[in-house]
Amino acid sequence: MYKKDLELERKWHRLLNRVEEMLGKKPKDLNGVLFLIGVQELGKGFQHFSKEEKQDLMHIAICKVLSLSGFYQLEGVDQQGWPHWKLIKKLPHFDLLEQEKLLKMHIIDYFNQELGIEI
Repeated sequence: MYKKDLELERKWHRLLNRVEEMLGKKPKDLNGVLFLIGVQELGKGFQHFSKEEKQDLMHIAICKVLSLSGFYQLEGVDQQGWPHWKLIKKLPHFDLLEQEKLLKMHIIDYFNQELGIEI
């Protein structure tokens, strides 16, 4: 594993531990963190979400964190309060491992920049 990858994994585990401190439960994986970010960005608090809504929340999270690097731009919010995003810069073609690294880096940035939580 490269030094950069090791540092990313260290930060990722610190982030998971911080989330556990805040919520009392550690997210299982990347999808769990994306779900939490989606709930945060929706701004309606925790509630029961359908399977489709959970997928939508994860999509909202992906768009939000990738917007930090200019890949997505918020188009607006619909009548139900759900944000809608527009792809404005083509995403690089990565394999699954590289996609996961890209998301983890952006999620760490999201916690630092948007929530003021130093990881």
